[in-house]
Order: sequence, then structure tokens, then C-alpha cells
Amino acid sequence: MFKIIMIILFALAALFILFAALFINSAPFGALPCGEAMKKIQQSPNYKNGRFQNLSITSQMTSGKNIFATFWDLRSKTSKRLKPKNEIPCVKTDLLNLDKNENVLIWFGHSSLFIQTGGKRFLIDPVFEKPASPVFFFNRPFKGAQGCSVKDIPEIDYLIISHDHWDHLDYKTALALKDKLSKVICGLGVGAHFERWGYQKDKLIELDWNEEAVLDDKFKVYCLPARHFSGRGIKRDQSLWASFLIESKDYKFYIGGDSGYDSFYKEIGMKFGPIDLAALDCGQYNYAWKYIHMTPEETARAAKDLNAKNLIPVHSSKYALSMHAWDEPLKRVSQAVKSVPEYISVRLITPVIGEKVRLKDETQKFKEWWTEVE
Repeated sequence: MFKIIMIILFALAALFILFAALFINSAPFGALPCGEAMKKIQQSPNYKNGRFQNLSITSQMTSGKNIFATFWDLRSKTSKRLKPKNEIPCVKTDLLNLDKNENVLIWFGHSSLFIQTGGKRFLIDPVFEKPASPVFFFNRPFKGAQGCSVKDIPEIDYLIISHDHWDHLDYKTALALKDKLSKVICGLGVGAHFERWGYQKDKLIELDWNEEAVLDDKFKVYCLPARHFSGRGIKRDQSLWASFLIESKDYKFYIGGDSGYDSFYKEIGMKFGPIDLAALDCGQYNYAWKYIHMTPEETARAAKDLNAKNLIPVHSSKYALSMHAWDEPLKRVSQAVKSVPEYISVRLITPVIGEKVRLKDETQKFKEWWTEVE
């Protein structure tokens, strides 16, 4: 009897291992770079010892424990308001009939953005499917926060992906957008995911930190540092996480991606400032991973370092990926730019999901909409 039980247990274990292997190697997980792409990666000064590195020494977990032990320790400190009780407010701007001469930004919640300026359309880290994870039960959006789908998106000139995490690079969204895109701009190694998903190489612009691409006679895009990590499966840091600066003759837009605070913000500000608008990481932070996500006060500080005129805080209001209350990031960053003299010169932009932000209208007002949601 014992022998039969052991045989059954070994068979179940083998089936589980086989299922896990098939699951992790399925299409949504993308692909690791190889061939010519890998040769370019190996020549990067930011790739050492078989993986991409941050500019500063960066521990992903600062508790001294692994992620599972850390979450266990933090369980009693988790806010009871991780998710809002009622729906997140959302409006629907008709992007399909938008005048192409308008200079606008639309925030879709978390880090997903649509930018139209100078007659060009940019889409940043779009996640229009749910959930933003490989499994159906994890990382589902807040009620009301999923107000847009790919069918609402017009033809896009440039898709920009800051890094390959599931809440920034969504498989189903990428597939649905394929025929609406002219080019994809991303960090080194991220293109391997798109190639597996059927994108042609000539659609991909992969950049290393401090490289630039001339998009046309009106636009340049600069790939710049961020302080984070990458990986969709078990193997991490095989593609580059990055921030990006979109520059036209009369406007500069900075996309921070996911990042902890570091000295490079000041260096970017000195080189490229003043920056008209910065979209910066402001959510899913915790002291246990303080080097890979900024606190709201650090977000305000980074905006000041960047010499940014306007700040839109992102990476919040759609998913619960940390222990703080869902509205804490917006409360704290709002308080920082109101009360800290050094940050008061930064104008805070806090649109409702889907609301049209007029990029060159400094008189447009935004309400503190989160105060109206429980």
C-alpha cells in the first residue's frame, strides 16, 4: 500500500512539474533574447555577469528576507483599504474621433497613457485586458478602473514599453494592438517578447540607456536610466527597464516607468530640462522594497530634480500591489507639492481615468477626485 501511495505521489509531482514547465513556457510569458539581439545586449555597459544592472547597488528586497517571508511579516501591517469600496470614477474620451491637431494626454489608470502631440500618437505601457498577471485570480483592476479597451484606441505611431512586467506589458493587449501600431520603442531585450508574439523586427526600436532614436524631423526619443528590474518568468533582468524622454521642437515629455529614487533624475534634469511634463512612479511602494519604487515624497523630489513643470503621478488607482491604502499615493504626493516649499513650483496633474488633459493649457484645473471615493 505504501509503495502504491508513493507511486501516486511521484506521478502527481511529475504532472505538476510538467504543467508548470508548459505554463511558464507558454506564449504570454514571452521569450528571452537570443541571436543578434543577445550579442548587442552583451556589449551593453549595463549588462554584467549575465544580467542587466542598475546604476546604483539595488537590493530588490531590503528586509533581508525573501519576498514570501517579507509578505508574511507585513501581513499585519496591510491596510484595510487596499481597494476602494465603490467604483473609481472614469470618463470616456472619444479617441477615435479626436482631432489630430489637439495636444492631449489621457491616463487609463496605473501607468497606461495615450499622448497626442505634434500630430503624432504615442501609447505608453497599455494594459487593457484583465487581469495584469499570468493567472486569472491575481492583480484584477479596481471596479470602474477598466474604462477603455483596444477597440477604443486609434492608429498609434509609437508604442513605448518601459519594461516587461505584466502590469506594463500585457500579452493580449499587445496582440490586439499589432495592426494599429507603426513602431514599438523599448529597452534592449524587450523586443524578444514582441517577436514571439508575431511582430516583425522592422517594427521594433530597441535602445540601451543613453541611446536615442530620431523618429522623424519633429521627434526624438531618448532611452534613459530607471532603477528597477525586469522579468516575466523565473529568470530576471534579461531585458532592460528604462525611462524615456519624448522630445519635439516645443515639448518634452518624460516617462519614468517603474523606478526607485536615484541621482540620475537630477542628471537628466540638468541635461534635458526644463521638462514640460513628467509621468512618475507613485504607488505600490513599501519600505521592504524601497529601492525599486518611490514613495510619493520621492516622486515630488524626482519631479523637482528633473526640472519638470508638470507632474502626473502614475502606477496607482487600478491595482493593489502593495500594503498601502489605495488612495494614499495621491494624498501624499498632493500634500508634498502643496506643503514642501521646494516642490511648490511643480504643478500636479491629477485627471480622472479617461479625462482629457490639454498638454499646453496651464490653466486647466483638476479636482482631488480620490476624496470622493471610499
